[in-house]
Amino acid sequence: MAVLPLFQRLFVASRPISWVNTAYPFALTYYLLTGSVDLTLVVGTFFFLVPYNLVMYGVNDVFDYASDLANPRKGGVEGALLPPESHRAVLLACGLCSLPFLLYLWWGSPLVAGLFLALLMLDVVGYSMPPLRTKERAFLDSLTSSIHFVGPAVYAVFLTGTPWSASLIFIMVSFLAWGMAAHAFGAVQDIVPDRAAGLSSIATVLGACTTVRLAISFWALSGLLLLLAGWPISLLAVLVTPYIAMAAPFIHITDDTSMKTNRGWRHFLWINYSVGFLLTLFIIAIHLMAN
Repeated sequence: MAVLPLFQRLFVASRPISWVNTAYPFALTYYLLTGSVDLTLVVGTFFFLVPYNLVMYGVNDVFDYASDLANPRKGGVEGALLPPESHRAVLLACGLCSLPFLLYLWWGSPLVAGLFLALLMLDVVGYSMPPLRTKERAFLDSLTSSIHFVGPAVYAVFLTGTPWSASLIFIMVSFLAWGMAAHAFGAVQDIVPDRAAGLSSIATVLGACTTVRLAISFWALSGLLLLLAGWPISLLAVLVTPYIAMAAPFIHITDDTSMKTNRGWRHFLWINYSVGFLLTLFIIAIHLMAN
């Protein structure tokens, strides 16, 4: 296999459009808790930007290859189609790219942080790889998928040795609810190909209509938890409204027409960037007022 095509496949498999979704939570949390830019912040941010996503999505694309062949969404920004002859090289690349960063992050970090990072990597790999393959265990699929994204932020808390306040707990649980909503809504568009491939998910079990409404409920719960986090964090509760507005038109969707939610999912991908931008402006404003 030529080196360049392999790098191209690894790049596509890592979902570059989603890199920021895991790096940003770690970097933001670490910086806000320490107030400094150090080597650990740089190494951790890069790890959660590229290698972490390569592991998360690369392993998924290898073990989902058979079902992805029948999924019209795959083969672009929403998922790579990795030919079988590349699977071994992709899995090897996942391990080799991650190991140096993991060793650095484990070295000298608090024991609880190291243990959490190990569990987080188990969650990421076990989501797609047998025998765990939690992505095929309804409800557990949404929970473990959400941990992929809130996990880097939680890891930053443990890494910095920050005590868990009530406000911090509300923020993290809110983020968890947001992630569960995102996974559940995203699973709706795959109901038909998943059932055809004999795969189970929260959406194949509950059906399209119920799953969309559950996703909206989780986003609403996420906003409520932010309201309980205290001032000025409670102002961020408004940031869940674009997601609810995006999903609302699909509350009567049927299983047969579930693929139509892909239109909403594509909007979701760009809503994330807009919400992240607003969140950054909010944090800058709070920092300026505090100083």
